[in-house]
Amino acid sequence: MSNIVISGSGLFIPPHTVSNDELIQAYNAYVEKFNAENAAAIEAGDVEALPTSSSEFVEKASGIKSRYVMYKEGMLDPERMAPTFKPALAGDEPETVTMAIAAGREAMEQANKKPEDIDLVIMGTTNHQRPYPSAAVEVQQKLGIKGFAYDMGIACSTMTFAMINAFTALKAGTAKCVLVVNPEFASPQVNLKSRDSHFIFGDVATAVVMELEDTCTADYAFRVLDTKQMTTFSDNIRCDGNYTDHSFSDDQLPEDRPYFRQNGRKVFKELLPLVTGFISEQLVENKLEASDLKRMWLHQANLTMNMFAAKKLLGREPEANETPIVLDEFANTASAGSLIAFHRHKDGFESGEKGLICSFGAGYSVGSLLVEKI
Repeated sequence: MSNIVISGSGLFIPPHTVSNDELIQAYNAYVEKFNAENAAAIEAGDVEALPTSSSEFVEKASGIKSRYVMYKEGMLDPERMAPTFKPALAGDEPETVTMAIAAGREAMEQANKKPEDIDLVIMGTTNHQRPYPSAAVEVQQKLGIKGFAYDMGIACSTMTFAMINAFTALKAGTAKCVLVVNPEFASPQVNLKSRDSHFIFGDVATAVVMELEDTCTADYAFRVLDTKQMTTFSDNIRCDGNYTDHSFSDDQLPEDRPYFRQNGRKVFKELLPLVTGFISEQLVENKLEASDLKRMWLHQANLTMNMFAAKKLLGREPEANETPIVLDEFANTASAGSLIAFHRHKDGFESGEKGLICSFGAGYSVGSLLVEKI
């Protein structure tokens, strides 16, 4: 049986950037307006005053400096505090499909693949814009790919889980060449009125082509040596908005229901030991040390989390090129972060040098692929 390789990767960057300063200016203006309008209730103790924020707080808390978004209009309006765009109705192309196609085309070009070479499309995303018809099938049709396609999601680990699904399909012989697309249109899920979370997410799309090593013609590719997955249920990262919401009255649904929310302290305390233990186990199973890895492309949610995990695994402070960071530019992009890091920082490997692609988060979930430059 031929080995499985990652023969191409793609990245779509949305057209607009939003800096921390811009977000903070809008947020503080909203806070000032809210507190003024509710001054009497705040003084009476019936309403809690909203706190202001600063760019320094955001960068210190997360490492994030900016983010890319599909729609900037409305996000910085204190009267709206949400992006302004049109709903994708029947016949319209949803943003996730547009983003996926762009990233997918770059991955196909890198892999020297034409649509007729691919027989499976997997679309992994944290936020599906519609339950059906499958967005993956729309991407498949618009790229001119035969075979079959499907959607999937497991929040922050979606892309690595989708890649592992591709790996499994190739190993089983149900596909010969797989395009995995990973659009993350996350900005509409952000509660821009929340000091704790309004800065966290940005939009992006990544993609990879995976195929049998025997068919690979790419100049630069990585062999997949091992895959590993783990899930354990937690409520600490959550979003509840769903298709049943229209059945309930407004007073039955919390205002923050459609938004991302988390208990950050618990996530840090509970998830990091899971992740570092998980990676350590995978290395032991493959008779490797962390020092045998040239690079770790880790989930890009929080700078402190990544540095903590890397230091724990390596037993020392990591070098910048050992655990590349992209969240300062892109913010948290849900499941796409580790693949942005891979796409941007996969060069410089000699044949036989190894790396680890790992994503983790809501679920809790952790997924990783141990790879080796061919």
